[in-house]
Amino acid sequence: MSVKTVDERPSFMEITWHDSRSPAVGYVVIDRLLRGVSSGGLRMRAGCTLDEVRGLAKAMTKKEAVHLSEGLSYVPVGGAKGGIDFDPRDPDAAGVLERFLDSLAPILRSYWAVGEDLGVRQDVIDEIFERRGWDSAVAPVRRLLGDDAAVEASDARVAKAFEVTVDGIAQDELVGGYGVAVAALTAMRLRGLAPDSVRAVVQGLGSMGGATARFLSRAGVKIVGVVDAAGAVTDESGLDVEALLAARDRFGTVDRERLPEGAVALPGDEWLKIDCELLVPAAISNCITVDNCGDVAARLIVEAANLPVTPEAEARLAARGVEVIPDFIANSGTNAWWWWVLFGDVDGSWEQSRRMLDERLDELTEEALAAADAAGITPREAALGLVGERLARIEIDES
Repeated sequence: MSVKTVDERPSFMEITWHDSRSPAVGYVVIDRLLRGVSSGGLRMRAGCTLDEVRGLAKAMTKKEAVHLSEGLSYVPVGGAKGGIDFDPRDPDAAGVLERFLDSLAPILRSYWAVGEDLGVRQDVIDEIFERRGWDSAVAPVRRLLGDDAAVEASDARVAKAFEVTVDGIAQDELVGGYGVAVAALTAMRLRGLAPDSVRAVVQGLGSMGGATARFLSRAGVKIVGVVDAAGAVTDESGLDVEALLAARDRFGTVDRERLPEGAVALPGDEWLKIDCELLVPAAISNCITVDNCGDVAARLIVEAANLPVTPEAEARLAARGVEVIPDFIANSGTNAWWWWVLFGDVDGSWEQSRRMLDERLDELTEEALAAADAAGITPREAALGLVGERLARIEIDES
């Protein structure tokens, strides 16, 4: 009997939720349970679908499994995801979110450690949990710590980690984008691209895209374009990233009245045509498709968003020699960092967190590209091979 891959295997559980007070529809997909639990974010956006959430849950299983590493206390759990088809800017968005979480409480408290995602902030989730008198949003995984002493030590590390700020920005809002930057810089190094010779376009200036742009810029990469909900902003001589970040709202949209000198606003559909070597989609899923992939000017794409490049588009890009570093490697830093802190692999400080992100994201990116080169396959195919091998090891250990 053949063994099904992550993408072929049916989900462990799928739920569709209908709000009683609005047209909102929500979905929960637990792709699989490992060690009895799963983890993954909750997003809110108009047009969210069950297929989208299912794909994201499978990506979470990959994102977890790829971080299995000897010597770490953190052992990966299963992947899950939630999505709500509703506009996060709607005045009733907070109410919809609370009613969704209230309805799904039995699943959240038993199987699904939930975090923020597109359109949903972690502090809002945490406030709802506190108001309801529930345990932590990561309680299902937290129970794996064992005795009270281990839980107490873990809580202290987590509290410390979330008190840390770096240049005025909370550490938890930086780790994901920092990991993406590390993956991008490693891929550039392995492909003979010096940072100061690379021009980059970053789509999305939320916590993930904003941090990615910041750390790439600080490494010497010239950010020549950014994209938000209002369109694109470009400057071929290089954008002032810090000025753009200071001019954004909580949704990551830059105030067009506060653009730095030299910056030019373009329609959003022009972003892929901006001349660059590196493209970082850090906003929505399925934004690079067969209909627009021909516009891609970059030679390297690093996925900071979840599933931003469709499989059909990636095949066409690969035929043109454009490489894609998959999301379940490049943007896995936030998820892994949570568990490294929780299980004690880092103490919650920026120094240890940054060092671990440097080591792990560099190693994973190098592994995937080396395997791809050796087998003559794409980085995604090579990374999926790493996932399959590590999932098999976890499941053997559980049996």
